[in-house]
Amino acid sequence: MAVNLAVFAPLALVFDPNPTLTPRSVLAFAAAGVVGTMIGWALFYAGIKWIGASRAEPIRASMPLHATVFAAVFLREVVTPEQFVGVVLIVAGIALITWDGSRTDVAGEETPWVGLALLLPAAVVFAVEPVLATIGLREGTSVVVGLAIKTGSATALFVGYLAWTGSLPKLRMIPRSELRWYVLAGVMSTGFLLTYYAGLSASRVGIVVPIMQTSQLIVLAFSAVFLRDAKRVTLPLLFSVLVVVLGAVTVTLGG
Repeated sequence: MAVNLAVFAPLALVFDPNPTLTPRSVLAFAAAGVVGTMIGWALFYAGIKWIGASRAEPIRASMPLHATVFAAVFLREVVTPEQFVGVVLIVAGIALITWDGSRTDVAGEETPWVGLALLLPAAVVFAVEPVLATIGLREGTSVVVGLAIKTGSATALFVGYLAWTGSLPKLRMIPRSELRWYVLAGVMSTGFLLTYYAGLSASRVGIVVPIMQTSQLIVLAFSAVFLRDAKRVTLPLLFSVLVVVLGAVTVTLGG
């Protein structure tokens, strides 16, 4: 969030010094920050503590389904049958990818219901953010200004929480060898948000969010190249990847 804010605030001042702001857009972007950045990830990480990341990811992958429904209800977006089928294929493919990577690690284990009780609302909350962002963008507010508001509200809330609990981190607590990777991750996150919100400003939630979910394929590829403990490519994994790609093509052509 610190890297995001350090980039978005200057960009907003330079490229949109006289921004178009309405009470509705400010509230929408601030709520997107609180909901998508704070509440969603808090629920997601809490769920991971109960059932592990390998089983949490398939639940989070259901987000495009919720987002498509919310967009149809609150934004009056038209969802074609082909588009809905594509969303289902993407969600199923991502779930299969995660299952293939974790099936040997979780055999015989029971899934605590409290984990599911945290992760299902997390997926729903994640799906609300693009709807809120689209509401703000439709008011005429630019992408960089909207992102500055979103990131600023989330950062203020998070820093306030850490200060209240007495757990504010200090840079010296992070080893220098690791700090550069955190900063690089922040830069990548900034680029993701810029392209994500630019996509929402140019297209519909029901198209942008499902296609965005295919980023899991890129994660899989980079993990196989850079992470030594990455699992080998299996036939079920290849099948799952093909399902996701087919879903993305279906969403794009059907939208």
